[in-house]
Amino acid sequence: MIQRIQSLILLVIAVCMALILFFPIWSEVNQDSTQQIVFTAFKVDTVALPYDAEAAPVNTKSTIYIGLLAIIAAVIAVFSIFQYKNRLNQMKLGALNSLVMAATLGLSYYNIYNLETDFSPQTQGAFLLGFFLPVAAMILNMVSNRFIRKDEKLVRSVDRIR
Repeated sequence: MIQRIQSLILLVIAVCMALILFFPIWSEVNQDSTQQIVFTAFKVDTVALPYDAEAAPVNTKSTIYIGLLAIIAAVIAVFSIFQYKNRLNQMKLGALNSLVMAATLGLSYYNIYNLETDFSPQTQGAFLLGFFLPVAAMILNMVSNRFIRKDEKLVRSVDRIR
């Protein structure tokens, strides 16, 4: 089960989606360099600069739905690993996982677009590692679905020979 290449890829997908929870997605400093906005999977914090660890954020907004979508995508990937006996079900789970990851990426980009226009339209924010992890997971998901489909074709060809 875990020695198959698609199972290893699905495990990497689950790790990528879990890492989104720990890395920031986007960050921007306003033109005056007095405030910074940091967007993570669970919240958006606006903090005053220079940064003081003891100071509370100026403004906080919840974005827990992005974190929940990332958790759901990781769970689907792990569940799909254990569906190795039913490859058609595994391909359906891969398609569902692609939709969930696309929703995660789309909602992240939508929030970034709104935050950038509201916070400081003159300056450009920076996409961080948390933004690129779902992209990598989506590419890996396509690759794993390709290997699952390849296995299914191999099994069908062997059944035809019998």
